[in-house]
Amino acid sequence: MDIQKIKTLGQLKSSGYKPKGLKQEMRDNLIHKLKNREKIFEGILGFEDTVLPDMERAVLSGHNILLLGLRGQAKTRMARLMTGLLDEYIPVVEGSELNDDPLLPISRYASDKIAEMGDDTPVIWMHRSERYIEKLATPDVSIADLIGDVDPIKAANLKLPYSDERVIHFGLIPRSHRCIFVINELPDLQARIQVSLFNILQEGDLQIRGFKVRLPLDIAFVFTANPEDYTNRGSIITPLKDRIESQILTHYPRSVETAMQITAQEAKIPEAQSKHIHVPTIHRKLIEMISFNARTSEYVDEKSGVSARLSISALENLYSTAERRMLLNGEKNTVTRITDFWGVIPAITGKVELVYEGEQEGPYNVALSLIFKSVKELFLEYFPNPNQKLKRESRDEYGVIKAWFSGGNSVDLMNDDSNANYEKALNAVAGLEKLGINYLPAGEELCPLMELVLYGLSESEVIGKNIMENSLNFSDPLSGMLGDLDN
Repeated sequence: MDIQKIKTLGQLKSSGYKPKGLKQEMRDNLIHKLKNREKIFEGILGFEDTVLPDMERAVLSGHNILLLGLRGQAKTRMARLMTGLLDEYIPVVEGSELNDDPLLPISRYASDKIAEMGDDTPVIWMHRSERYIEKLATPDVSIADLIGDVDPIKAANLKLPYSDERVIHFGLIPRSHRCIFVINELPDLQARIQVSLFNILQEGDLQIRGFKVRLPLDIAFVFTANPEDYTNRGSIITPLKDRIESQILTHYPRSVETAMQITAQEAKIPEAQSKHIHVPTIHRKLIEMISFNARTSEYVDEKSGVSARLSISALENLYSTAERRMLLNGEKNTVTRITDFWGVIPAITGKVELVYEGEQEGPYNVALSLIFKSVKELFLEYFPNPNQKLKRESRDEYGVIKAWFSGGNSVDLMNDDSNANYEKALNAVAGLEKLGINYLPAGEELCPLMELVLYGLSESEVIGKNIMENSLNFSDPLSGMLGDLDN
């Protein structure tokens, strides 16, 4: 029978429907998905062997969950995806504030309606998408917001005294009966508000302005929090933490490859950009390496974390920087460059919390240092270390390039140069193209690799670099000094 055709309590009884607890419902659906090898947390990458098995174990155990991790670790996203473990539709007494099950009502309203109308009680169907409630914990959240309060307008309209429980206006938690209820940033909730959650988690009791209302609420609680209280606004009180059965630790991507997949999945790149702009693998790697280095930088507060949103915003900015350059030069297609990473700096400065030393350096300089450090690591991943002592029989692979710069030559890479001028500048450096070809991985672009060599040699202090407002100059500083002496 099509459940949508069931409109009354009598029809629901005839259908053979039996009430089921929310956590049992989630457990049954999870078991079905696991048996059928179905993906449960679509789009969550890097947690396959760590966080996701813990989430599945918590659901199988019927636990409330605390997701503990730094910002940008997909905590809220995982909570939202848990709706996939709910039945598509559930029956509800029409007009019920508390999503009452027609065969297992908990509110005074639903009980009275069923007593009055019997099998003719109207039934509606609630979709799983409506069974997810999310609240961001802030210091101004009150008990009335979460639990409820006495409503004087309701008392006046119904001509009831304040001693009657029907004058209660229920808060978010009672209205989340038979739903998943998520509180984000739990430590920001005032301690006295956290205390009000004790009995709900343990006993199902609600106390509102002297009323002790016994409501067997059926709710799956998911809380999110940072492991360190870097906001200085509070922490999770121990008795509440003790009542949350499963505490699951999240983490940042463990590998650059996984991080690249996440960024590619989450970045919103307009078709007009993706169609005409190519971002080589080395630049996608560089973006992730900047995030990885930011998380370990002495200038960045490790307690606040560095969100995956840094990489996502950086990739979006990289595309836009290349697009702007392409438009200025009247070009139809282009490939990103390391010089385009100047346009990525705003995505870095807005995503990192600096410690005192970082503030002294300044956000812009910290961002630049992260880019250059990552460039050097990327360079050494593709090319031999130019500072490594050569064996007697070995040839210096950078010899021709160094000799070219030693001869007083220099190269300028303009931020907004055309494709032709960019390639011309790189090709002018003797030995650079040959070195790039020798180490060119399959499927990579040659010019970005040649540019990487220049940056890598400058970061290795083999050649010098001079950062100007709209360009970068590479030269041999010693050659320049000797030239000045000759004059």
